[in-house]
Amino acid sequence: MELTFASYNIHKAVGLDRRRDPERIMAVLREIDADVIALQEADRRFGRRVTALPRTLIDESPWMAVPLNHRPDSIGWHGNALLVRRGMTIAEAAAVPLPTLEPRGAVRADLIVADRRVRVVGMHLDLSGLRRRHQVRAILDHLDACDGHCPSVLMGDLNEWSQHGGALREFGSGWQVLAPGRSFPSRSPLAQLDRIAHSYGWCDVHAHVHHSALAARASDHLPVVARLRLPKN
Repeated sequence: MELTFASYNIHKAVGLDRRRDPERIMAVLREIDADVIALQEADRRFGRRVTALPRTLIDESPWMAVPLNHRPDSIGWHGNALLVRRGMTIAEAAAVPLPTLEPRGAVRADLIVADRRVRVVGMHLDLSGLRRRHQVRAILDHLDACDGHCPSVLMGDLNEWSQHGGALREFGSGWQVLAPGRSFPSRSPLAQLDRIAHSYGWCDVHAHVHHSALAARASDHLPVVARLRLPKN
């Protein structure tokens, strides 16, 4: 079984031209055509935290939002949201509490795909290096406390400028942290802030940063993508 995973900080759907354009974000997602997508900054920051991607656009797309049921006008939690391809079964979904000084968070979903259970986490980590390390530990502790172990994929905007150190060291030997490439800032990328990590059991097929003329304008981050293979039991 092969699945394509993508992570995208959509900057509340505000592009480099300072226009809020959710249709443009959806167009970028269609270019990627991933099976599972982790979004960061998917809700507006103030007030009712209304989703930056109207539900009507999602309803017309190949994906559905993983329900978290925290705010009626939101598709996520602290701006984190998960989209999964229609036809997948969402067995369980939950917010992942993180130690934080600013509005950050993570969300987790257990999916049933071809009779296999797959666990996915989307996250947006802190600007503080020490706090990022604490947050990675909290996410891994959350996974250890979940019922049953299954192949897992973690992805998001880690805000980690180090290529190998910092919060990346917290993943340990049971995880493979991919570096698809430089994803920030989108017009002239310098840093690998956006990462995808997978547990043992997955095989890397391909990982890359999605570069397109549309993606270069749609947000201040470029999406990162990984194609992973899950061998038969």
